[in-house]
Parts: sequence; C-alpha cells; structure tokens
Amino acid sequence: MGYRVKTKIFEGPFDLLVYLIEHARMSIYDIKISEITAQYIGYIKQMQEADVNLASEFMVLAAQLLEIKSKMLLPRTVIDEEGETVYEDPRTELVAKLAEYKKYKAASEMLEERREYAAASLEKPQEDLAEYTGEPDEYLILDEEKFRRAFEEFLERKKKLEEIRAHHMRTEKQRITTEARIAGIRSFFNSLPEGQRANFNELVQDKGSKYDISVTFSSVLEMMKNGRLDAEQKRLFGDIEVYATEHLNDEVAIDGEEVAEDGKQDNQISY
Repeated sequence: MGYRVKTKIFEGPFDLLVYLIEHARMSIYDIKISEITAQYIGYIKQMQEADVNLASEFMVLAAQLLEIKSKMLLPRTVIDEEGETVYEDPRTELVAKLAEYKKYKAASEMLEERREYAAASLEKPQEDLAEYTGEPDEYLILDEEKFRRAFEEFLERKKKLEEIRAHHMRTEKQRITTEARIAGIRSFFNSLPEGQRANFNELVQDKGSKYDISVTFSSVLEMMKNGRLDAEQKRLFGDIEVYATEHLNDEVAIDGEEVAEDGKQDNQISY
C-alpha cells in the first residue's frame, strides 16, 4: 500500500511536476515533455541518493512521462467524426490531471488560510437570552400638557448648552483680541513723543462698538497691572488720560506666560 511522501517543498508527484513546469516557465497546456521528464527523473534520483523512501506514485508518474515522451517521438493521427485526419496529443490526459490538481491545491491553500485566521480569532459563546425576549413593548403615556412641558424643558436645556458654547467662543475670541490690542496700544505710544499722554478714546478703534471699547479698556488695565501704562482721571466720569511708562516695551508676564516685544506669547495660554 502506498503512502504520502512529503518533503520540505513537495507533497506527492504532481506537486513536484507542477513545480518543475512553473520553474521552467512553461504552460501546463504546452509542456516540453522531453525536458520535464529529464528533470523529474533527475530529481527522483537525487532523492534516492539521499536515501528517501519514494512512494510508488512517484515511480508511476515517471513511467507515464516516459510513455508520453515515446509517443511524442512517434506522432499518432486519428480520424475524427467528420472524417478528417487530426493529430492526437498524448499530453492531453496529463494536462487535464495537472489542471485539476492545481485547482484543488489552490482551494486547499485558501482553506488553510481561513483555518489559521479562525484559530487566531476569539468568539463569544452564545448566551441564553430567553429571559429578555417575549416581553411586550413599553410605551410612554403622557397627556398633551405633560408632553408640552417635557418638550419645553428639552428646548430650555438646548438653549443653555448653546449659550455656554457661545460664551466659551466669545471668551476665546476676546483673549486673542486682547493680545492683539495690547500690541496695538504699545505701537501707538511708541509712535508718540516720549511722555505725551493720550485720551482713552484715541485708543478705541471702533468707537461705536461696545465690545471694542470693553476690549480696549481691559487691555489698558492689563498693561497697567504689568506696569507698562499708567492712567489718570481727574473727575468722576471724566476723560481718562493714558500715558506710557518706562517699562512699555519690557517683556512682561500675562497669565503666567512671557510676552515678547512683538506682542506674541512665547507659549500658548492654557485655561
């Protein structure tokens, strides 16, 4: 009884034959029998010299190759159904077997890949969900007045969330604008003669904008806190006179970060 022979590369005689054909860059439908037969028999001799016990199927295929080779030397012709003489290719049966072998070998390799993939996968065991099934659907029963109040509460929460988001955006915008305004105020005083005072209104770019006035005022207060500006108001609700100090262009800290003379922070302010 024959047994399956498996080397480091080949498993069975057709595996060896397919390798030899592909290695020689031949098509299985146009096999050079003389060349392949010599290579096949040579490989069998190498295995015999290495004391490898060959299965009988290797020797059977070798005999078939020699038979096909001999038939190729003496071409045969047959009469087809239409009465014409055609050449009978002795390789036809071998080609059909090789094509079928390659098809099943590709399928086995695909199944092996799936097996390896499945072996590396973890599956959650099925659970009994009987206790969660078969229950009737639950419906929310509300009269018209309760539904109206619930919808109004939803709209009120939505409005508050939008106000918080808008406030955050305004705060971030104001922080960036304050830094730019401080740089602008410093540039303004650098353009004045030393010691000259300026009215607060001269520092406001858009005098009709309350937001612009508030940003300018907070910027002046920030510069006063850092000793870069000073201000004087001689009477209640009177004009505010602002003037630069000797530290106008010094590097100062705003919210714990160093600000250089170009008005840009060395590090981004974090809140």
